[in-house]
Amino acid sequence: MAESNTLKIDISKTKTSKIDSVDFNNLSFGQVFTDHIYECDFEDGEWKNPRITPYQPIALQPSAKIFHYGQSIFEGMKAYKDANGGVFLFRPEDNYKRLNLSAQRLAMPQLPKAFFMEGLYALLKLEQDWIPSAEGSSLYIRPFMIATGEGFHASPADSYKFMIALAPSGSYFSGNVKVLIEEKYSRSANGGVGFAKAGGNYAGQFYPTQLAKDKGYQQVIWTDDNTHEYIEEAGAMNIFARINDTLLTVPTSDRILDGITRKSILTIAEAEGIKTEVRKIKVEELIEASKNGSLKELFGAGTAAVVSPISGFGFKDKDYELPELEHTFGAQLKKRITDIQTNKVDDPFGWRIKVL
Repeated sequence: MAESNTLKIDISKTKTSKIDSVDFNNLSFGQVFTDHIYECDFEDGEWKNPRITPYQPIALQPSAKIFHYGQSIFEGMKAYKDANGGVFLFRPEDNYKRLNLSAQRLAMPQLPKAFFMEGLYALLKLEQDWIPSAEGSSLYIRPFMIATGEGFHASPADSYKFMIALAPSGSYFSGNVKVLIEEKYSRSANGGVGFAKAGGNYAGQFYPTQLAKDKGYQQVIWTDDNTHEYIEEAGAMNIFARINDTLLTVPTSDRILDGITRKSILTIAEAEGIKTEVRKIKVEELIEASKNGSLKELFGAGTAAVVSPISGFGFKDKDYELPELEHTFGAQLKKRITDIQTNKVDDPFGWRIKVL
């Protein structure tokens, strides 16, 4: 249940809601936004002014450091509505902790728990009618922090803004995707910010991904920055491979995000008797497994898509197809996670948090 309030949050409601203009049966991902947004500010060494206001543009000076030095972090979460109208979150404490881990790496201030959790609960209470109930849909939640302090000196800002925006959304992906194993570009490097949800991580992915799309692929499988011999992530998601009946994923590091969906998949797989291994995976191991028929599945895992099946991959101008299976680990694990998220089954792990 939501915690008792310790924070005074000012609420200014919109005069006219736009909810009646939204087709909740035909939602794309992250394109429609709710009536209100939550925000607070870091000024003079402390967080202050928590408030909910109508969704509107942000006014910043051209000298704000977000525009020049990229101090920007974010999280991705979802709120779900069950058959009885109850509203739930999934492992929100993990998102809060990871936000502050990202903030620390980018020399941004730590956000007190009340400013995150209580702001989120207040916003969800106000916007609960925006949470879709159709199968596969949810209310996507985007907490983010940006540098608002001014100046052209290359140093951390002295003021910041934290906000939470909401977007009712349908499924993130439809169908399987074909990916290209990257041989030149890297998503991140040792000692870098790959483990953080920093905006620049994603900006740096766009160009290599577009090159892959130009070749007929939908996404990129990232490889290590040094040798490009080991796979690391699939697009903006963690990656899983099923070789025979063992589910593999790579260990987290400076370069790889500690995904909440990734952790959930590993826990559920082990609970359901699926053998798992967390270890480095060579590109050549994938190729050899594909050739000998032991590579059964590849899929990405993340908050938006939960599980995104990969139908094939390309490497060095050659394509490798994945078999079409009647029963897949990916579909099994996705169903179990989404059933927990939407309160269709018991949650033995304590991940589902009732908000309303």
